[in-house]
Amino acid sequence: MSIFFLGINGIIGSGAFLLPQYIYNDMDLMSVVVLLCAAFTISMIALCYADLSSRFTGSGAAWLYSYFAFGRFAGYELGLFTWFLGCCTYAAEVVAFLTTLRSFVPAYRNEAIYIWTAIGLIVLFSVINFYGRKLVKFIDNASAAAKLFTIILFIVVGAFFMHWANFTPVIPHAATTGVGPFFKHFGAAFSEVFYLFTGFSFIPIAARQMQNPTKNIPRVLIGVMISVTILYTLTVIVGIGILGSKMGAYTTPIANAFQKAVGEWGYIVIIVGMLLSIFGVAFTCSFNTPSLISSLSHEHNLPPEWVGKKNKYDAPWVAIIMTAIVTGGLITQSYIFLVSCIVLASFVQYVPSIFAVIKFKHTGQYPNKGFKLPGGYIIPVLALLVSCYLIFNFTWKTILVGLVVAVAAALLYLFSGRKRKDPHPGKDISEEQTSK
Repeated sequence: MSIFFLGINGIIGSGAFLLPQYIYNDMDLMSVVVLLCAAFTISMIALCYADLSSRFTGSGAAWLYSYFAFGRFAGYELGLFTWFLGCCTYAAEVVAFLTTLRSFVPAYRNEAIYIWTAIGLIVLFSVINFYGRKLVKFIDNASAAAKLFTIILFIVVGAFFMHWANFTPVIPHAATTGVGPFFKHFGAAFSEVFYLFTGFSFIPIAARQMQNPTKNIPRVLIGVMISVTILYTLTVIVGIGILGSKMGAYTTPIANAFQKAVGEWGYIVIIVGMLLSIFGVAFTCSFNTPSLISSLSHEHNLPPEWVGKKNKYDAPWVAIIMTAIVTGGLITQSYIFLVSCIVLASFVQYVPSIFAVIKFKHTGQYPNKGFKLPGGYIIPVLALLVSCYLIFNFTWKTILVGLVVAVAAALLYLFSGRKRKDPHPGKDISEEQTSK
């Protein structure tokens, strides 16, 4: 159950409260269908992760799977992309936090106040991580409780204030003018919905700290995907049922829908729940992201040794500063652009992981211990097609960012990563440590 709630907290973030506006603008009522389609197709990828997590008990997820499937360079690239994904998620949550404040505090519409507050939050989180890392578990649990309470309250109470007349139009007129416009709108909505589920890939990252991970993580991945799909679908349906075509007009559509349903107190309750939830996810990212890259350096000899340096409080101070600097640069971008970067970084993780499933099925390496993907190669191939579909929805700006990260990672590996001794040649990291 602890892993299950960790997964819920990792997937449900700011997108649940802010993205319904953009999804509705792209596909109107059909956004519910897009959400269900995306949930089904992304579940194909999650099943591949379930298969891989049943083969390895070591921490790391995508980079670990690529490390043993395709070698150190692949693991190095995926490790740095996972760190970049964490920075983007961290930045997106900070931007979401301030976007929520901006919706009812006029001062945050001033760009200077907005930026300096964002920088202040990042500095605050970094300082806490230097000295007070024990707060992470408490804030993470409080964040999970806040978001689940807020979403369930909205669904249960808001359901009584829906009107059937609000379930029109079914699809935007612009999307009915031809096949091309339809798939353009569908693709835009699909990419945004895809972001809502990307957090599932973080569940196996701390596998070594979990009990019986090869059995429990696959179960959790499946259970979390089903639960989150139900919550997202009901949230969007209730929101549309209350606001109708006005769903796309509000920056915080869920809060505004509850305000219309029950009055001003409803808006306040949702906003407070949103702020607690988003604050908690941002703080958790500020802890997990530097811990990841520090672990890659300290435990696995991938990035340079100095990246993994820790202070007397056992905090990875170099990695914390690196993460703060990169995140500070990203907060100048829009929330939607950061979402697209997160989807791109997730895509870069998914494709090698899916190929790893195919390779291990073919070679019989690292056999399954708690869960076996049914259907032979059918699910991995479907997952690969879903992942490749995303390519057509990336902007050139997003692709350029991805190329810069990939080239930077390759250069770091060339000049430092390949010189460090591989501590785990050809062995499952967790098995090696057990034998020691």
